[in-house]
Amino acid sequence: MITSDFKIVINQTILVVLLVLVISSCQQTPISLSERLETLPDAEIIPIEPDTLFKSAYEIHLAQPLDHKNPDEGTFYQRIYVSHIDSTRPVVFVTEGYDADYNYTTELSRLLNCNQIVVEHRYFGKSIPDSMNWQYLTIEQAANDHHRIIQLFKKVYKGKWLSTGISKGGQTTMYHRYYFPKDMDVSIPYVAPLNFSVEDPRVYDFLRSVGTAKCRQKIHDFQELILKRKNTYFPMFLERSKNKSYTYRIGEEQAFEYSVLEYSFAFWQYSRWDCWEIPDSTWTNEKIFDHFSNVSDFKYFSDQGIRKLEPFFYQAMTEIGFYGYDFSEFNGLLTAVKNPLFTFSAPENVELVYNNQIMFDVNDYIQNEGNNFIFIYGETDTWSSTAVQLTGKTNALKMVKKGGSHATRIRNLSDEEKELVLSTLEEMLGIEINRSRI
Repeated sequence: MITSDFKIVINQTILVVLLVLVISSCQQTPISLSERLETLPDAEIIPIEPDTLFKSAYEIHLAQPLDHKNPDEGTFYQRIYVSHIDSTRPVVFVTEGYDADYNYTTELSRLLNCNQIVVEHRYFGKSIPDSMNWQYLTIEQAANDHHRIIQLFKKVYKGKWLSTGISKGGQTTMYHRYYFPKDMDVSIPYVAPLNFSVEDPRVYDFLRSVGTAKCRQKIHDFQELILKRKNTYFPMFLERSKNKSYTYRIGEEQAFEYSVLEYSFAFWQYSRWDCWEIPDSTWTNEKIFDHFSNVSDFKYFSDQGIRKLEPFFYQAMTEIGFYGYDFSEFNGLLTAVKNPLFTFSAPENVELVYNNQIMFDVNDYIQNEGNNFIFIYGETDTWSSTAVQLTGKTNALKMVKKGGSHATRIRNLSDEEKELVLSTLEEMLGIEINRSRI
């Protein structure tokens, strides 16, 4: 026999369950993009012309805490681009490593026919604080920037989320996943190094083994030629720099010699030149110098170039690591350069303390817990020297394009490689991908 008290308990239980379901339903109901934009806290919203793929697009300047652990430290405005198709479609979330001067469309957004959010990195472009307090430029603070943006827009987009970035942007993708592994369904970093020191020796090992022995010798001989004929090419360097309005706080001779040292790294990074195109001593001085200046960008060591990349160099010297130069190959030919590291490029009068542990922690996460990653690399890209190495403990996929450079993308993989990436991505996202879109 069922008592009246028991009936009351049952009725109360049913009411509680119904109330929970109603609340849950309200919480899960997505809001429209226009509603989200209207309610963004302390943000400037600028409608912009969308790519033909999208229905609408916006440039957003969103107030972000300088220090996510202590919001009272102040704010800065972070530039974001939102390109919208439909709230039911997936989102490609682009973690820029530098500035984001314009709203572009990634190959993944075209492939998936989906929404896209591009986030400029803190301390770059228009996302620069009023006061350059360098202690807040860390991978953890940047990851928190991304996490906050994702939480704001997940109220609009309830579908799958995929993060991606190229080079330093790809590094940023990895760092965000390390701190917030549940924010994304899939991550695809392109040509993204994972460096373990401010002078990662794996770069030297790579440069001593990439390509053929004959090609590597031609590269070395060319660098040696420029240094031996310094009296000829240094004045040409000064003239070219003057024409481009480059100045050098590190000194003009140092900038010249650093440009020679950079030649081998730059040659392989983009592989825009074949080895037979490297001049020898029989070529005219003009053709030799033009090749030198085309491969080694003189702006890289100029005040103008360093100023633009100063936040990157700070990160390289404190957390994310970098490479240096091997002087031993040019004994007696370097007269100005004394420091093999890039410490000269970091902000002046700022203490540089390198965190020896954080990149190993990121690597440990990727090796043991980093599921649903697809890593894309080019075989001869110098940055592949410090590429992620997988151990098979996760379902992550790593693709290395044979002969590929820093410009390697899914679209220029071989047909077999491309199909493996797309089928893996389908499995990770749980959606069907139209192959004709790439």
